Amino acid sequence: MKSALKTFACMLLMVSVITSCKVSPDKAAEKENFIKENVSFATAQTDLMLQAVGEPTGENYPRTMKDDGSLAVTNMYDWTPGFFPGSLWYLYELTGESKWKEAAEKWTTSLEPLKTFTGHHDLGFMMYCSYGNAERLAPKPEYKTILEESAGSLSTRFSDTTRVIKSWNRFKSWDDRVESSYPVIIDNMMNLEMLFYASRVTGNKKFYDIAVSHADATLKNQFRDDFSTYHVVAYDPITGAVIDRATAQGYSDNSTWSRGQAWAIYGFTMTYRETKDKKYLEAAVKATDLYLKDLPEDLIPLWDFNVGQDGYVPGNRSYATEYKEPLRDASAGAIVCSALFELAELSGDKSYADKAEKMLHSLASPAYRAELGTNADFIIKHCVGSIPHKSEIDKPLVYADYYFLEALVRYKNSGSNK
Repeated sequence: MKSALKTFACMLLMVSVITSCKVSPDKAAEKENFIKENVSFATAQTDLMLQAVGEPTGENYPRTMKDDGSLAVTNMYDWTPGFFPGSLWYLYELTGESKWKEAAEKWTTSLEPLKTFTGHHDLGFMMYCSYGNAERLAPKPEYKTILEESAGSLSTRFSDTTRVIKSWNRFKSWDDRVESSYPVIIDNMMNLEMLFYASRVTGNKKFYDIAVSHADATLKNQFRDDFSTYHVVAYDPITGAVIDRATAQGYSDNSTWSRGQAWAIYGFTMTYRETKDKKYLEAAVKATDLYLKDLPEDLIPLWDFNVGQDGYVPGNRSYATEYKEPLRDASAGAIVCSALFELAELSGDKSYADKAEKMLHSLASPAYRAELGTNADFIIKHCVGSIPHKSEIDKPLVYADYYFLEALVRYKNSGSNK
């Protein structure tokens, strides 16, 4: 009898646990409606963008908004042209509608000449956000070939001496303290995903080894003890030694530029996914925990975490010496929001998904999501490109839209509300 009662009690407990793990109908409906409404807005807004920008010419990739409220575009050799076709691919993934696939294919294939480009490090952004999503959602043999060739082009910027991929061709600090011919920026972690992909599909371990070498050097040289990040690390191309650590787009050399921290969080989360090496997961978690510690209530960060604080002084040539308004950067918020959905899955820590869901709702609120037909037809407003350069201050940015839509896809596919 006791055995039977014990078995019955265990069955009741199992039923209770299973029931508690199910998504409540109200929560599931709320999530579905949230996604549906944001997809509806994003498609309507992007329809307007497509009308405004016309056919791809190689010179008209959406980037930001001019001071007069009109669309600002760039050519394909900028670092951002892959984001607009990438956003179109995410709209196709979210809707299943052929019109978005057709538009995405058109804007993606316009970037094919970049497969041999070696002028800077951002080929991962340019080609993997476009062709990588194309290959994932509507694969064609030529996409794989183009991505492999692009990975080869990116690899030419790797040095066996420095063990990292060179970012820009030169860099000068805002206080003129150092001028470098081998700068590496934290953003460069994002370009490694294309190398991991190329290694996986071709069997060429060279791409994997370059990506891991770059990640290891970044882990060693670009993080501070508290896992905040330096934006720029300057290497000596002859000896491979680190000669300086500075900022280009942050408040000061010793501050934590919020988008730089976002690139680190996303980049090391992705690198752990590709390698399964726990040191990268640990770096992603520590960088994330620091980022989350002092966020405003709406979870969208200041453009730099140390703006106006004692002990943080902009270089004399930086516009940050004059510009004092503590602006938010919704682009950093969108990047981290997307990364946290994946970090939650890889780490098994549901709290990151809960935080990502709150961030996504904040980005989708009237505070950060534009009204239809405004914001030069971009989705997200209140971003910061580079205050030190007096550029793209409190403007929409094409990559904020890209990572917002990626976060929406990841939210839709996640169990974040279980």
